[in-house]
Amino acid sequence: MYRDIAKLVLYRDLPKDCILFRLSNIFEEFDKGQFDKADLTTRIYVEIKRLLDLSTSYGFDCNLWHNYLTYILITNENSFSLTCEKVGANDGTVNYFAKNDFRIFKNLFNYDFKPIEDALNIDCFSVISNYKAIPKTERMYNHNVSEKVQALSLKIEQALGEEDIFTLVTDFYKNYGVGMFGLNKAFRLKEHSQNVKFVAINNMDKVLLKDLVGYEIQKKKLIDNTKAFVEGRAANNVLLFGDSGTGKSTSVKAIINEFYDQGLRMIEIYKHQFKDLSTVISMIKNRNYRFIIYMDDLSFEEFETEYKFLKAVIEGGVETKPDNVLIYATSNRRHLIKETWSDRNDIQVDNGMHKSDTMQEKLSLVNRFGVTIYYSKPSQKEYFTIVKELRKHYPMITMSDEELCNEANKWELSHGGISGRTAQQFINYLAGIAPDSGCN
Repeated sequence: MYRDIAKLVLYRDLPKDCILFRLSNIFEEFDKGQFDKADLTTRIYVEIKRLLDLSTSYGFDCNLWHNYLTYILITNENSFSLTCEKVGANDGTVNYFAKNDFRIFKNLFNYDFKPIEDALNIDCFSVISNYKAIPKTERMYNHNVSEKVQALSLKIEQALGEEDIFTLVTDFYKNYGVGMFGLNKAFRLKEHSQNVKFVAINNMDKVLLKDLVGYEIQKKKLIDNTKAFVEGRAANNVLLFGDSGTGKSTSVKAIINEFYDQGLRMIEIYKHQFKDLSTVISMIKNRNYRFIIYMDDLSFEEFETEYKFLKAVIEGGVETKPDNVLIYATSNRRHLIKETWSDRNDIQVDNGMHKSDTMQEKLSLVNRFGVTIYYSKPSQKEYFTIVKELRKHYPMITMSDEELCNEANKWELSHGGISGRTAQQFINYLAGIAPDSGCN
């Protein structure tokens, strides 16, 4: 194992403490006969535990060793894999080194663990090669990654050699991409050693726009803009504003789900992270994806100045915003930044500026969103329609439409008023207390 791994060229830049490298060191000591049996057994079990933890996180099954090796292949961002992501496989000298690495991975797929198992009287490698995972809900692991890893792993198992693997892996890069961006829909930011790190959001709602009752004009505007964006045509930044609970955030999540297969990804960013916007954009501008930078519940108080970072990035900074990045924001405020009546009085203040200039600076942020979509609070009739449509997903709710609407009316009077969110909460309540729902 360690002799093969030492010959890797393109895929050698793995973390030094990764499972593969640490197992390689263990097997090198075993082959040289310079080991303490108990110590080596303990170290193997440590790596098996790490492999089981990784497999649980991604829902791997059957042959965990093969799944792990495949996971390395489709997440390793190197010059070869990133080029294939953009243009697919092409003739070039680099293919010689790629096929060399794929031959090594095929050897690792077929590695015989029996000698070390017999010598140490263990069977853990045999167990993980024929593993039956405990069924888990999809929210407990990244189902999207799990499916793709296991499907490609099975094909590599059946591949005859490096030529077959070359085709399989480069086709995967072209179709899905490489690394976390190729496998995940959405991300948030995390500060890491004074740098920015992307963290995948594994349990994103599977909501689609058809699940949002009503708001057909709003949904069409959002779809048209996003469709133009993913197809490489001109598109605008979008501000979704209006009453609370009307489906603004749901619409953005749904649009990501619907255009994910066309290369759309989302990065959620919070107000205190706006200082990192330029860094984030520099990290994604050359990738073969379309990115929506998503800002939920965006608003600023008078004393907050983070909006200046946002204004500079959207339009007006020295560096032009790349074509593969748009900003989608939701807000309960039309103008995003809290105004006061004194802002509207065009009087000169001590520093020589007019207060109306301050207001215009605040309003100019909204003007940088080329598309603004208003989500109004539904009428009572529309509220009842939403309730009746949502009820269709819960067959255990058997009351008549009249009774349902009467109860929905009572519910909204004591639960925040009329909105789509209130309707969903009401239906959740009814489903929870229904006789066959399993609740008391």
